[in-house]
Amino acid sequence: MLLVGSLAYARVFLLPVVLSFLLTLVFTPVRRFLAQRGVPSVVTAVLVVTTVLVLLVAGMVLLAEPVRGWIADAPEIGRKVEAQLQGVMASAQQMLEATDQVDAIASGESDDSVQEVVVRQPGMVANLAAMAPGVLAEIGLTLVLLLLLLSSGDMFYEKLVHVMPTFEDKRRAIRIARDIESKLSRYLFAITMINSGLGVAIGSAMWLIGMPNPLMFGVMGFVFNYVPFVGAFAGVAIATLVGLVSFEEPGYALLAGATYLALTSAEAQLVTPYFVGRRLKMNTVVVFLSIAFWGWLWSIMGMLVAVPLLVTISAFSEHIGGLRPLGEFLAARGWQVVDGSRAATDEES
Repeated sequence: MLLVGSLAYARVFLLPVVLSFLLTLVFTPVRRFLAQRGVPSVVTAVLVVTTVLVLLVAGMVLLAEPVRGWIADAPEIGRKVEAQLQGVMASAQQMLEATDQVDAIASGESDDSVQEVVVRQPGMVANLAAMAPGVLAEIGLTLVLLLLLLSSGDMFYEKLVHVMPTFEDKRRAIRIARDIESKLSRYLFAITMINSGLGVAIGSAMWLIGMPNPLMFGVMGFVFNYVPFVGAFAGVAIATLVGLVSFEEPGYALLAGATYLALTSAEAQLVTPYFVGRRLKMNTVVVFLSIAFWGWLWSIMGMLVAVPLLVTISAFSEHIGGLRPLGEFLAARGWQVVDGSRAATDEES
């Protein structure tokens, strides 16, 4: 409980640090590849950080205008959605009225002299404006720390080898570090390529059915799909909501959500299992619980780092004998940890 409380209390500091270390592990193979061809680590670090910054700015620019328009039109959107769902809302209203009548009978006659006090909460725009400085500070800390870590080259590996007491411990430490690098790089590279294709497919499909801002839906599909389960659900909900506002017929409006669901389901069931590879097979329930836990602890960014953190923990458990049972638990059904790697059992074979 103390550990979880400390993680929640130090979120503003720990989240950028964890994210920068994960990104360093992802980009270290790229840095090492370029270093072998004479490119200094500092140059590679500057190129990587600049690329990440450009992608972040481009994503914000693409999403800023549609989101600003949705926030400004929020009351009108609410009225349109209510009109589309009038039948459902009427039934719900009847239930609420019946509940109010029961409460009134149980509590007696209400006093009309008592005035209701309504405390107005800050609007969405005000909340976003208040959050912006903190978010920008976290992004800045992450990028600066990423730049320093990549620029340092293999300094951390050298320190790690130096502090390990025995030769076997030194070998194990390097194997763990390289295994984490390899797994995270393969996972995130494959997921990024898959998400890019999914974003193009979603944007094209939304354009074909006449949805507004198809480019925004493409970017949304690309970003949301980094969070398994939850990202697809959120995308389907948003597409359905926008469809209800954009089209007159509710049945045709649901086509947007159904299209988004079909594309993400095909990606999750067919594309990702084939391209990500069998080495990263993990317990689906554990993945979902990890996303829920880190999302509860660190909000949206916690959901984004949940799977990479789980991959890191899994890599440790595969190389350390005392953590071998944890590795078995994290592996998917039909997989077991054998000599620092995962192998299929007879059932999976």
